[in-house]
Amino acid sequence: MTDRSDGPIGRLPEHLIVEIFIRLPVREWVEIACVNKQWGSIFQGDCLWQTAITRNWPSADLRKRWPGPIPRGSTRRRFQALYVSENLVPSGGEIDELVGHTYLYLKEQLERPDMPPSSIIHGTIIDQFIACGKTGEKAHDLASKIWLAVIDGLEENQQTFLLLKHLTREGEFFLPFPYSRSYKVLWRVFDKLFTDFRDCFSGADYHDALSTAKSRFQLVPSTWLGH
Repeated sequence: MTDRSDGPIGRLPEHLIVEIFIRLPVREWVEIACVNKQWGSIFQGDCLWQTAITRNWPSADLRKRWPGPIPRGSTRRRFQALYVSENLVPSGGEIDELVGHTYLYLKEQLERPDMPPSSIIHGTIIDQFIACGKTGEKAHDLASKIWLAVIDGLEENQQTFLLLKHLTREGEFFLPFPYSRSYKVLWRVFDKLFTDFRDCFSGADYHDALSTAKSRFQLVPSTWLGH
């Protein structure tokens, strides 16, 4: 794109440029950051992200840091977590920064080439919520919502197809509540695999996956059948 650093906006003080940017839709920020080096550097620094947090969630900085393995991270990551909590993970209208950080943590873990067993990832999430004072029931409910939101947000590509196949093939070890994953999460994994990625299966792989599904669920929907 054309360098606009010498235009009217480029001559404004940086704090005014930040005030303009944070009033634009978040979905446009990536494109704006690519306009020129000056604007890109603004998105690399903390000022824009901290200003955006203060404007959108003024009480966020009053919350104490929490114990556990999932940190708050940089100002930019905190903005992402708050945005996720407000827009991607339903929580009854309450903005919970930890929920957003947990979503980002789960998404990153699932994208790792050396992804640990998903039961360990899930256990870490449950431990994090319990360390922050959530009951086992609430921790289980939040973890389930986060898993579903991450699964629903996965792109339809080969990497996602391989991830979903891997999740269906993992052994389900007996774990006590709340460390057991919900039925809804397991169902969503299979449902996304059979509906969004049916054409990616080879014949043998499809029948193996369907056999696994039938062993996990009493009934499978007709939409999962046929290859």
